[in-house]
Amino acid sequence: MFSQIALDGTPFVIAEVGQNHQGDLETAREYIRIYAYEGADAIKFQTRDNKYLFSKNAYAADYASENAFAETYGAHREKLELKPEWLPILKEDCVKYGVKFMSTPFDEPSLKLLEQIDVDILKIASFDLGNLPFIHRIASLGKPVVMSAGGGKIEQIRSSVDTLLKHHDEVAILHCVSEYPCEYNRLGFDNIEVLIKEFPGCTIGSSDHFNGTLSGPVAYLRGARVFEKHVTLNRAWKGTDHSFALEPGGFRKFVRDIKRVRHMMMPKPADDLGNERVFKKLGKSLIAYADIKVGDMVTLDNLSGRIFNAQYIPVRESNQVIGRVAKKNIAQGEAIQYVDLEN
Repeated sequence: MFSQIALDGTPFVIAEVGQNHQGDLETAREYIRIYAYEGADAIKFQTRDNKYLFSKNAYAADYASENAFAETYGAHREKLELKPEWLPILKEDCVKYGVKFMSTPFDEPSLKLLEQIDVDILKIASFDLGNLPFIHRIASLGKPVVMSAGGGKIEQIRSSVDTLLKHHDEVAILHCVSEYPCEYNRLGFDNIEVLIKEFPGCTIGSSDHFNGTLSGPVAYLRGARVFEKHVTLNRAWKGTDHSFALEPGGFRKFVRDIKRVRHMMMPKPADDLGNERVFKKLGKSLIAYADIKVGDMVTLDNLSGRIFNAQYIPVRESNQVIGRVAKKNIAQGEAIQYVDLEN
């Protein structure tokens, strides 16, 4: 999958729902329906077994935040999780709407759960970059893997990639800056080219937390082909990720502009140049600025241009006319034609 994307340049865009579904099944399903329509190739969620993932003390810790959904951190996280029995429903919705079902497992029990529902793509979060035992377990399932490299040093990325490639080569590495939100002058897209050179066996992409759409086309120009973007149904909703996520209209433009980039690079066919409708309608044709007699040389001084209903010799071809000799008298203001001139 990813190897073909890298080969033909087709962008692959992931709508990262994360936990912006607020722990509600119908809201999660709405994300799939809407963002499939807006052009996503994959819809991504996050999967956690919080009691396994967090120590007892971390799970029970007080959580005082404007974005808190409960008084302790564990209870807060539980409010935002998708129930295991919902995951097959979401997978079926993705099939229905023609997108890949993708999720980030944050722990081994979650990885087993995603294996059971036959997830299409697995994501390795920046938090687990360099976590070789867990990366090994993820890659061993044989599913396409996307790995974010936020906060990672090159040797940590390299060891992670080596572990993945021991299993298969359907691997995408995403340049990522782990700042939420990420300001435009912190995106660091030059690093995309570094990753391309370092990991030629992988597809390189971008996961950004920038609150606009320009990041997508710019990253494509640097060589990114897989794009992950946080999405929301309402930026004003309570939660840490909504404020910098894209709403449906913004995501549609994000996808549209990424897909346009490669088509902007191709030069126009030479045969089309000068034959544009505007030139046929309003293009000037060469005329005699003063009377030109038989045997006179055409010069800068006896040429000008005028718009006719039909085009004769376009003024842009004056370099092909200057210096040639008239074979007939050409009156002032008369259109010049190649048949009037000696070769």
